Formats: sequence, structure tokens, C-alpha cells
Amino acid sequence: MTRGAEVATTTAITRDDLEKKLREISDGFDGAVQSAKPKLVTVAATGVAVIGVLAYLVGRRKGRKPVIVELRKV
Repeated sequence: MTRGAEVATTTAITRDDLEKKLREISDGFDGAVQSAKPKLVTVAATGVAVIGVLAYLVGRRKGRKPVIVELRKV
């Protein structure tokens, strides 16, 4: 046997066993998501603000180039 190997049991796995284990896993995951949500919202809002400021500055820079308009009489 390899190191750390567990001996398999011969009891049948029931639907209740699966539901219980999945609920334990999902409860832990939901708790982690709920605790991280305020941080993620802050990071997302900051990212949107930075992108908006960059877009403004790039557009402002492009708008400063001189525009030559030709008027011709036909």
C-alpha cells in the first residue's frame, strides 16, 4: 500500500449521505463568497472608475490635435 492510503469501507453510500456532504461543502463555499463580496465590489468599482478616467484622458488628448478643415467653392 502507498503511504497515506485509506482502507475502503463496504457500507453503501446513500442519497442522504451525498446530500449531507454536498450541503457541508456548499455552506462553506457560500460563507466564503459572502465574506469576499464587499471586497470584490470595491475592486470592480475601482476598476471601472480607472478605466473611465483613462478613456477620458485618452479622448481629451486626441481632441487637442489641430483639425484642418478645407473649404472649397464649387
